[in-house]
Amino acid sequence: MATDERGWHFIDGRSKIAIMTENITPPRRGRPPKRRAGTDDTRALLIRSGLELLTEQGFVASGLDPILKRVGVPKGSFYYYFDSKEAFGLEVLAAYDRYFAAKLDKHLSSDTLPPLQRLQAFVEDAKQGMIRHDFRRGCLVGNLEQEVAYLPERFRPRLLSIYQHWQSKVAACLVASQQTGDVTPTMNCNELAEQFWIGWEGAINRSRLIRDTQPLDRFLNHFIQLISPTHQTPV
Repeated sequence: MATDERGWHFIDGRSKIAIMTENITPPRRGRPPKRRAGTDDTRALLIRSGLELLTEQGFVASGLDPILKRVGVPKGSFYYYFDSKEAFGLEVLAAYDRYFAAKLDKHLSSDTLPPLQRLQAFVEDAKQGMIRHDFRRGCLVGNLEQEVAYLPERFRPRLLSIYQHWQSKVAACLVASQQTGDVTPTMNCNELAEQFWIGWEGAINRSRLIRDTQPLDRFLNHFIQLISPTHQTPV
């Protein structure tokens, strides 16, 4: 996985293109910006800037001005690429889903580790990412979930769909872990995967609050104990 000068990760060159330029539609309004030869696509840079800011501040608190200043685009040109802030936010959310799903696939589909250790490797990677960004950045989906009451209604089904997408990947990993004897065979892996993401988002938020990865370690340890065949349920 490559890292650019701002610390944003890309799986490979092709993934960078897919994350940043997919679903480009013809602009409808706003004045076209002056383009500098040799620069990346401005629309892609706006999405990238949005990814960086929204993972730190969420959607409601993020104004357009800081996003535009990072790219050097005048405000009038924003509407050359996006119909509204809502449309922009949905594009950023879709880009984040693609990026994060690729990260999950990298870890959970690896053949170099037993299935349950793959989940542990994913958590370790997330911990290192939080440390690298000094606990400023959280999970964009978790950020938006917290402010969903204040978001346009189109965000709600998108967020639910993304969680279901991620849950299916964790569920598949847990099913594989049942086959290796690391997860209780009678447990419903779809329900366990849902519990994982509910607990995960809480652990991410607490880690940002205290600026420490301990909540992630504690969450993972409790989750593994819960699903272990040797786990004893209190009477």
